[in-house]
Amino acid sequence: MHFQWDWLCLGVLIMSSVTAGMENEENLDADVEVENFDKQSQEADADRDKSSIEVVYETPKPTGEVYFTETFDEGLSRWVLSVTLKEDTDDNVAKYDGRWEVEELKENAVPGDKGLVLKSVAKYHAISAMLTKAFVFDDKPLIVQYEVNFQKGIDCGGAYIKLLSSSNGLNLEYFFDKTPYTIMFGPDKCGEDYKLHFIFRHKNPKTGEYDEKHAERPDVDLKKFYLDKKTHLYTLVLKPDNTFEILIDQTVVSKGSLLENMIPPVNPPKEIEDPTDKKPDDWDERPKIPDPNAVKPDDWDEDEPAKIEDLDAVKPEGWLDDEPQYVPDPNAKKPKDWDEEMDGEWEAPQIPNAKCETAPGCGEWVRPMKNNPKYKGKWRAPMIDNPNFQGIWSPRKIPNPDYFEDLHPFKMTTVSAVGLELWSMTSDIYFDNFIVCSEKEVADRWAADSWGLKKLVASANEPGMFSQLVTAAEEHPWLWVLYILTLALPVGLTVLFCWPGKKSDECIDFKKPDVSKQIIKGELKEEAEEFEDDELEEEKENEDPDEDEIRPGQLQRNIVQLLQLS
Repeated sequence: MHFQWDWLCLGVLIMSSVTAGMENEENLDADVEVENFDKQSQEADADRDKSSIEVVYETPKPTGEVYFTETFDEGLSRWVLSVTLKEDTDDNVAKYDGRWEVEELKENAVPGDKGLVLKSVAKYHAISAMLTKAFVFDDKPLIVQYEVNFQKGIDCGGAYIKLLSSSNGLNLEYFFDKTPYTIMFGPDKCGEDYKLHFIFRHKNPKTGEYDEKHAERPDVDLKKFYLDKKTHLYTLVLKPDNTFEILIDQTVVSKGSLLENMIPPVNPPKEIEDPTDKKPDDWDERPKIPDPNAVKPDDWDEDEPAKIEDLDAVKPEGWLDDEPQYVPDPNAKKPKDWDEEMDGEWEAPQIPNAKCETAPGCGEWVRPMKNNPKYKGKWRAPMIDNPNFQGIWSPRKIPNPDYFEDLHPFKMTTVSAVGLELWSMTSDIYFDNFIVCSEKEVADRWAADSWGLKKLVASANEPGMFSQLVTAAEEHPWLWVLYILTLALPVGLTVLFCWPGKKSDECIDFKKPDVSKQIIKGELKEEAEEFEDDELEEEKENEDPDEDEIRPGQLQRNIVQLLQLS
């Protein structure tokens, strides 16, 4: 046992000497590192300030065939504001008088890059523009892409676009919520319901009527795209094989088929329930019934109560029978405006009786209640399988008179305009860089020249790791505990094992001579000097003047000096 403690004390002495030897050099290095860190931080801040300024922006130009593009860098010359009224709405709010502006982003702006901004709150907005040429749903894909930034977050409102159906009567000045559209696409949010719409209007080939078909909801969390105040890229890819993909920031968040993943389905069922079929009166749908042969046992007493008095209970000693649980407040005074004729006789409000606080209880003592062991409740016959069970009734199936089969729902109504018809409780919703085309490569190149620059500037302006940690801790205060533990644990362990403290009894025993073998101080000194000479020779062979570290020879000399002192 003494041998183990000897080695432990020796290890502590070695670590103490190493710590002492390194302390001065670390202090010097720390001063230099702090100065360098401050300089680097200032340079990094300067670089971040310059990052958005150094980006050279040029209005993007499409690299292939397109049906529509818009950057808003030249204003709203091709856009038409609606002058009509919303139907079925009070005239005071039915006007589409919401204000639009063309301006740069409030944060992470690319100099020279402008977008369309919805400026009003709680107003209807409607603005639209004709496509360069109409898109006919034939043998080419349809790609719709644009940018959205909820610069103030979003409480309740949409940022979706509509591709308006071609017609002889299409007049953009009268664009409103009932204007026929072919596709509606984009984000929408109210309360905690985060949506990403893809809706198309399908024409019934038998009746000629249009029905809205909604894509199934994406199986991803969309919340961050509405709240992070960043510019996000929304893309819809619709292919002639009736498949579709929805992307955010060039990552697929939803995909499916127009024939399988729309609600309601494009094609109705072949059979429907017969509306004239009715359930027979004698149809038995009960899978279980009470056993008709069961008899209530003779000892079953339904009159027994569920609870009875506990006759074994004894009134606690010190119970104050004559003291009420509540007494009038002696400090209460009748209000000056109290009218006994109108308000009745005034009585002081009741407060808990102070005498009852130290007693087991006050007032009349009543025996507590306990469960009645004889209680069985109302008797009911046990349930058995119903021998007459006929199953759950349902109407018979008949051929659906409205059935049709459309195998090519991609062939939708031709579109000739794009429009924004929106209402929002949050202002400053930013739109930019619309494109309608048929080639994904064209849309990707367009995104690289537009949204890619915004993403680059936003990334350059992101706060450093330390700022992110502080921000995270402000949102989640429990992180401070984690930070403190992460820093304090290694420091505490270092102090515990390396800091010189009071000598323990075991360390004192280390210095006591063993009874079985006397250790002479001179002999110990001679052994230590020989050990030192050997280490000095090894030090000369291995010494490297360029290495900035604790040398073995110095370490051993410290050990020898400590042993000599003992």
